[in-house]
Amino acid sequence: MSQFQETDNRNANVQEFSVSEISGLVKRQIEDGFAHIRVRAELGRVSRPASGHLYLDLKDEKAVLSGVIWKGAAQKLPLQPEQGLEVICTGKLTTFAGQSKYQMIIEYMEPAGVGALMALLEERKKKLTAEGLFEPARKKNLPFLPQTIGVVTSPSGAVIRDIIHRLEDRFPRHVLVWPVRVQGENCPEEVSRAIAGFNAIQPGGATPRPDLLIVARGGGSFEDLWGFNEEIVVRTVAQSDIPIISAIGHETDTTLIDFAADIRAPTPTAAAEMAVPVRADLTSGLMDLSRRMMRSTHTIMTTRRDRLTGLSRGMPRLEDILAIPRQLFDSIASRLARALTANLTNQKAQFDRIAGGLSFKPMLRHIHQSSQNINGLHHRAALAGERKLKDSAQTLAALSKQLDLLSHESVLERGFALVLDEKGMPLRQASKAKIGSLLDIHLAKGEKLGARVEATSSSKESVKQTPKQTPKQASQPENEKPKNAKAKNETKTSQQGKLFE
Repeated sequence: MSQFQETDNRNANVQEFSVSEISGLVKRQIEDGFAHIRVRAELGRVSRPASGHLYLDLKDEKAVLSGVIWKGAAQKLPLQPEQGLEVICTGKLTTFAGQSKYQMIIEYMEPAGVGALMALLEERKKKLTAEGLFEPARKKNLPFLPQTIGVVTSPSGAVIRDIIHRLEDRFPRHVLVWPVRVQGENCPEEVSRAIAGFNAIQPGGATPRPDLLIVARGGGSFEDLWGFNEEIVVRTVAQSDIPIISAIGHETDTTLIDFAADIRAPTPTAAAEMAVPVRADLTSGLMDLSRRMMRSTHTIMTTRRDRLTGLSRGMPRLEDILAIPRQLFDSIASRLARALTANLTNQKAQFDRIAGGLSFKPMLRHIHQSSQNINGLHHRAALAGERKLKDSAQTLAALSKQLDLLSHESVLERGFALVLDEKGMPLRQASKAKIGSLLDIHLAKGEKLGARVEATSSSKESVKQTPKQTPKQASQPENEKPKNAKAKNETKTSQQGKLFE
């Protein structure tokens, strides 16, 4: 118990801190003590998240220091941080309370001397060479006289003025300038985008597609020209479909883009000279060739004229050449008349001999035989015609007989009658006849009767409604008999109509 009391007495005068308080105190101590420092180290891990910040490790043989480059500072760096590069970083130390670690906020980074950049350059050159980007087979020939020349350079420097001035002196051409930064952090990306942009122009559009590209920059230090050693620029140059002339720095300056380009110019002015020929030289050469062609043509014509004259002297005269053929022609012409007469005589004799052997008897026999054949065929045709007519008459008679049997005239001949209504339509049922309507009654042999309907009734109803006569009915007066007779006639008419239903 006494031990705990002694411990409490010793800690009574010691101040207590929270974790956040002690982290803040350490942060202030480190930031105040290391507010501005320069660290020489080799770059280890380099991370580039989407935020644009850079996170990396600075290391040597014994220790590792974490580093952060915020987005604004990262865009101003003169070089791209890569693993293995020896650099000198300027900034300050701070702490990261979330992980209880200290780190360096880097505000500026530069290579640790030319030796580090040269080592990185050699390593990158070996890598790109192994990929075949510098192979001579990839090189394209420059056009003899390009119509449009694209220039990738700074628009405000003396380079573009030197190129345009040199082109105007030699052979004026249409020039398209794609302005870019030629040093600094954004230089590689802008140069690469410019080359790709020229290649993306479609032929025949509003903007003419360049036939040749010049990537140019004036002289500068090794660090100033470093943007043209970046992989993105080298790969874009190697993939270009348009021939490229690289003109970076002076004649003693060499960058990786010089190996990837189709041809390297020692200076931008020399690039303009490579791009186009001298128009005055071309005109002079053309005139010289024209004079030489005229002299050669004159010499050839003179030589051939002299040769033709010499050959003509050795040729015989035309009269001598034609003398023997003319004599031969006269001889043949004199013999031709005699030959024609003899041939005509022979042909006439042959005709007379053949005509004497001709006779009309075979022809007459053939005609007689043919006449007999025609008569026989005529007789056979007549017999066949008669036979055909007879068969046709019998067939017609049989059909006529069938027609008579099927015709309504034959029905009328058997005592039936055809009754037509006022519309001329056959009347098949007595119930369809209207009281007072007129009827046409057709009889046999075309006879007709006209009748008016007084009453209608079906045959069955007439039979049912007509009772048997009683003796009392038989003794009816004479004046009632006509009515019964009339009804009887109407019943017969209705029964006759049913025959045609």
